[in-house]
Amino acid sequence: MRLSDFDYYLPPSLIAQHPAPRRDSSRLLVLNRREDSLTHERFFDIVKYLNAGDALVMNNTKVSPSRLAGRREDTGGETELLLMSELSEGRWEALIKPHKKGLVGATILFGTGDLKGEVRELKEGGRGIVVLSSEGPLKKKLQEHGRTPLPPYIKREKGKGTLETEMMDRERYQTVVARHDGSIAAPTAGLHFSIELLEKLSAQGVKVVAVTLHIGPGTFMPVRREDVLSHKMEEEYFYLSSQSAEEINRVREAGGRVVCVGSTAARTLEACSRSDGTIEPTSGTSNLFIYPGYEFKAVDALITNFHLPKSTLLLLVCAFAGRERTLSTYKEAVTKGYRFYSYGDAMMII
Repeated sequence: MRLSDFDYYLPPSLIAQHPAPRRDSSRLLVLNRREDSLTHERFFDIVKYLNAGDALVMNNTKVSPSRLAGRREDTGGETELLLMSELSEGRWEALIKPHKKGLVGATILFGTGDLKGEVRELKEGGRGIVVLSSEGPLKKKLQEHGRTPLPPYIKREKGKGTLETEMMDRERYQTVVARHDGSIAAPTAGLHFSIELLEKLSAQGVKVVAVTLHIGPGTFMPVRREDVLSHKMEEEYFYLSSQSAEEINRVREAGGRVVCVGSTAARTLEACSRSDGTIEPTSGTSNLFIYPGYEFKAVDALITNFHLPKSTLLLLVCAFAGRERTLSTYKEAVTKGYRFYSYGDAMMII
């Protein structure tokens, strides 16, 4: 399986830099596999495609303001941390830029210096171990000095309006069902759902079910080799409660559909499913890599954003809808001016 088979052309102008004015006002491209048809909608029209008795499975992970921009105490050089996971109190694994050998032992100052980070170790892939300390509660200082970890294709200018833009990103680069801290990125398909839309779906008889997968670098790590099968996904923590498992299994037994919101919800269910599609309550880590040829056991329909070329996310969508059909749908989305990536529009595959 060649990586180049999962490429497509995207004009840079279609990479969304800001969210739609309202969460559920983004565009929605509905792909019906059985009819091999495309329908253009607004996201709030999704109520027409979800039925009483369906389960809508959403990832309730929460994005922390984990990007810290500071300066070295000794040289004054700019240094940036992206906090990934807290190993013990104040001790973090982080992505560090620039990733230089002489950084070990250096102290990074943030803000006025009321938050500090000492680099204890450097690892491969731009990673390292940093011990944070602060004047006052550490969690509060991280909220004050941290910034939303937007992906690199979303550009933010420094200077005037920075605080207002950051506050907007903190609200909009977060789903309305976010509950558990642990992700360095949002499960972006869930960004389109407003509280009002979820209430409308619940009143319609759609069961909203929560799972948790904390999104780490593994979700976005580029596939670097032409041989797709040589790619290894990184482990990511997930949790599926006994209540959620029971709710999904009841829906399946009653003949309802399991509709996953995003690739992370889909990967969580597939990691927790038996061969017959029955869901088992599970927690742990998973490096499940889904690519064409994979047989889905638990997912009947998928709501997803438009993903980067040659990415594991696009490979998952191709596995669900078929490579040629997916790429032709993406071509249609480009032609119609859909907005792509994290803050972009959505598609639903039924």
